Amino acid sequence: MTLVCLESLTFGLGHLVRAAEAHGERLRLLTGDPSWYSYELSRLPGDALDVVETDTFDPEQVADRLSRTPELHGLISSTDTWTLVGAELTERFGLPGLDPAVLRLTRDKAAVRDRLYEKGLTRARAVSADGAHLAALVRAEVGLPAILKDSAGTGSQNVWLVRDEEELAGALRQAAGRPLKGRLFAEPHFSGPVYSAETLTWAGRTRLLGVSSRLMSPEPRFREEITAFPVAFPEPRRASLERWLDELLAVVGYTDRFAHVEFALTASGPELVEINPRIGGALVGEGMCRALGVNVYEAMVEAALGRRPRLMDAELPGGPAVAFVLGYPDRPGVFTGVGGLDRLTGMPGSPAWYPIKRIGDPVEHLDDSRGYAGIVYAEGETAELATHCAVAAANAVRVVTEPFPQQRGAHRLSERTAGG
Repeated sequence: MTLVCLESLTFGLGHLVRAAEAHGERLRLLTGDPSWYSYELSRLPGDALDVVETDTFDPEQVADRLSRTPELHGLISSTDTWTLVGAELTERFGLPGLDPAVLRLTRDKAAVRDRLYEKGLTRARAVSADGAHLAALVRAEVGLPAILKDSAGTGSQNVWLVRDEEELAGALRQAAGRPLKGRLFAEPHFSGPVYSAETLTWAGRTRLLGVSSRLMSPEPRFREEITAFPVAFPEPRRASLERWLDELLAVVGYTDRFAHVEFALTASGPELVEINPRIGGALVGEGMCRALGVNVYEAMVEAALGRRPRLMDAELPGGPAVAFVLGYPDRPGVFTGVGGLDRLTGMPGSPAWYPIKRIGDPVEHLDDSRGYAGIVYAEGETAELATHCAVAAANAVRVVTEPFPQQRGAHRLSERTAGG
């Protein structure tokens, strides 16, 4: 009995292996690069799962691997990059899963906003056009400040805050020179703190498992820097937020699985940023397991098998609140190591370093999630205290890079990030 995982987020594979075992399933990971999971695999017994190397960007190769999988019971695709391929193959092989049309919708940020606007769940629609036409629409319909972004982007890549005409023109020039995964569109900039709701939906009903904070870099960048879970909302506000999320996900046809829903808490209430049809990236899944006191990946396995996740109804024993800080270098270059890790020993919050990059990896982009080399994690009695511990620990750590050798010229990083 086999459960196949089509790639995975950087962290959480160990929890997923244990969750599959708990349900009598053998986990098989299909991946184009097993080294991406070296941290997780190094902490598992050598025979804990089957790792099958294949070109995961080729749907037919993946389909061939699936057709040769003994007793295939389910397919998990928990990353943004492989969401749609996974959905199409799930349908092709008659496995439990969401309607691929729903996942195609959730991967189109502009279409989601327009759907919500039609139902009165957001104050503005998206506007799409090319070049000067988009600039005219921003002026006429969106206003400044506005957000320009890729409709299918991930990891805070290709997102521009434009506060005046000069920034609008500059963003359009930059966007014209970059390959986008979707299309360029514009929407209002909703001012307020940004959060991520970590939800689980089954049979059209959504449970709010908790809210993660998302502390960002100063404007105009949208670089994620610090996350903590669970944010302590007063019960009336938490209940109101859960009802809003239930309605929002229902409008886009989201019937079952985890979602990582980013929203801004504005002066007039929550406004959607985007729906990610998966569990949260980086250390969000790890943090949920620890803070809720359960292996939340069992719900992922149960959903993939077509069973109602017990997490929908479970009393959660709870645990420590968690926080983590993404570790970026001061400057681009070749990653050469991390200094100060020895100082983490004995610091409050039991801080730990979770590596992402390997020695020799190029670090070109420091404006988005492609730039961080690892994560400093810590715990506390509350999310606020965990944040203080994580920040203190991160301040002791230095991500070190050396200048790129002249002869190597420009480098291009993989589009993949730990967040999806």
